[in-house]
Amino acid sequence: MSVLREAATQSKAWPFEEARRILKRFEKTPPKNGYALFETGYGPSGLPHIGTFGEVARTSMVIRAFQELSEIPTRLVCFSDDLDGMRKVPSNVPNSEGLNEYLQLPLTSVPDPFGEYESFGHHNNAMLKRFLDTFGFDYEFISATEFYKSGKFDTILLRAVEKYDEIMKVMLASLREERRQTYSIFLPIHPVTGRVMYVPMKSVSRENGTITFDTEDGTEMTLPVTGGNVKLQWKPDFGARWAALGVDFEMYGKDHSTNTPIYDKISRILGHIAPEHFSYELFLDENGQKISKTSGNGVSIDQWLRYASTASLSYFMYLKPKTAKRMHFDVIPKAVDEYHQQLRAYETQDDNARLNNPVWHIHSGDVPKSGMVVPFSMLLNLASVVGAKNKDQLWGFIKRYAPDATPDMNSDLDAAVEFALRYYDDFVKPTKTYRAPSDLEAEALAELLSGLKTWNQGPDPDALQSLVFSCGRERFDPMRDWFKALYEVLLGASQGPRFGGFLALLGIDESIALIEKCLAGDLS
Repeated sequence: MSVLREAATQSKAWPFEEARRILKRFEKTPPKNGYALFETGYGPSGLPHIGTFGEVARTSMVIRAFQELSEIPTRLVCFSDDLDGMRKVPSNVPNSEGLNEYLQLPLTSVPDPFGEYESFGHHNNAMLKRFLDTFGFDYEFISATEFYKSGKFDTILLRAVEKYDEIMKVMLASLREERRQTYSIFLPIHPVTGRVMYVPMKSVSRENGTITFDTEDGTEMTLPVTGGNVKLQWKPDFGARWAALGVDFEMYGKDHSTNTPIYDKISRILGHIAPEHFSYELFLDENGQKISKTSGNGVSIDQWLRYASTASLSYFMYLKPKTAKRMHFDVIPKAVDEYHQQLRAYETQDDNARLNNPVWHIHSGDVPKSGMVVPFSMLLNLASVVGAKNKDQLWGFIKRYAPDATPDMNSDLDAAVEFALRYYDDFVKPTKTYRAPSDLEAEALAELLSGLKTWNQGPDPDALQSLVFSCGRERFDPMRDWFKALYEVLLGASQGPRFGGFLALLGIDESIALIEKCLAGDLS
C-alpha cells in the first residue's frame, strides 16, 4: 500500500469518509456494473442553480477520494428529469406569461422562452452541461425523455407493473387519506395533448404491461407502460432509476432525506440493493430562504464566476456540507482568500494534512501554487480608496508592494484584480459610506499620521501593523473598536483587511494623504 493510500484510509476529510463507506459496500459483492456508479439528479423546471453545481462538485470529490482508495473503475451520471410535467411557470424567465398554456407538458415539450433551444428542458440541460464543462467534471449526461422513449427504462417499468401492488403499498403508507384515493405510481402521457396526467388507475395488466385509466374528460384509455407512454411519479422514479442504472451512490439535499426510506424500498422491490447516500444541508439566499430554480433567488453560478474563480466556488462547496450555507455575494471575498490560504498551507504539509486540505479535493491531488501576494479583500479596499477604474491602476500599487509580481507570473492575482474591480463597482462603490472620527479616534489617527510621516522601515506589513496597534493600545478596549473605526472612517466600510498590510500596499505617502483627508473632513 502506498504512503498516500495509507493516509487516505485514515483521513477524516468527509469525501474519504464517504468513499470508505462505498468501498465497504463491495467487500462481499463486487459492483454489478463492473464499476462504481455515482449519480446526481437534476430537475430542469428552472435554470440550474448553485446547489445543482454543488451536488456534482461534491460527488466528484467523493469519486476522487474513492479512486485514491480503490482500483474499482468509476462512472458519474448526471440524470435530468426533463420528462416531468411543468407544474408552475418560473418567474425568472423572459415572456413567462406565454408559458401558461404549456402547463403539465413535459419540460422537453415546453417552448424555450429564451428562443435558443428546441424546448425549455433542452435549454436548462444545456445550461447545466455548460456549467459542468466549465469546471472540467468527468460525467455522462442522461435525459429522462430519451431514457424513457428509447426503451432503456422499459425493463424496470415492466417490473414496476409486476410489483405494482408492493410499490403502491410503500407509497400509500406515506400519503394522506385524500391523496391515496387518486394516487398512482404511473403518470400517463396523453397521446394527443402530450400532457402528463395525474389520474388514478382503473387497472394495471401484468400480462400485457399496460395501464387503464380515465382521462380528465372521462374517456377510458389503455396505454403500454413502455416506450415513453408513461413516466413514474417522482418518488418511485427515484428508486426505479437507482434500479435501472445500478446506482451505488447518490447525494441529495436535506429536503429529500425524509423520503430516503421510500426510495430505498422501491429500489429493493425492483431488484437493486439501495445505494449509499449522502444528505447535505440546503443553500439559502440572503434572507435565509431556500434557493429555488423557479424563483432564481440566491447567487447563480454565472454571478459567482463574474467575481471569483471556479476554484473558489469549489472551495465553498467543499466546506461543511452538513451545514446550511447562506449564498449571497458577501461570502465571495472570504471564500477567495481562504482558498488561497489553503493553497499556501498545502506546500508545507505532510500527506496526512494534505488529504485533509480542501484544495487536494478541489484539484484532484494536482494542487497549484498560489500567486496571490495580495489578498482579495485587500484588493477591494485598495480599489475603494483609490477609486480604481482599471487593472493598470491597481497593478501600479501591487508592483510597488511586491516588485517580483507580474500579470503573467501571477495569473491568479491578475484575474483577481479584474474580479475585484467588478465586485467594487457592483457592491462596494454603491454602499460606501464614511463617517467622521470621534475625538478619541481623531487623536489616535493623528498619532498614526505622525508615525507615518517619520516612517523609515519601508512597506513592512508587520512593522506597520505594530505601529497601528500602538496608536490604539492605550485608547481602546477592546482593540477591535480601533480597527473598526479605521475601516469606517478611512475605508467607508464596516470591516476590512489587516491594516498594516493595507498601509504597505497603499504606500506610505498615499496613507498619509488618506489620513489627512479624513482628519480634514474631506472623505466622502
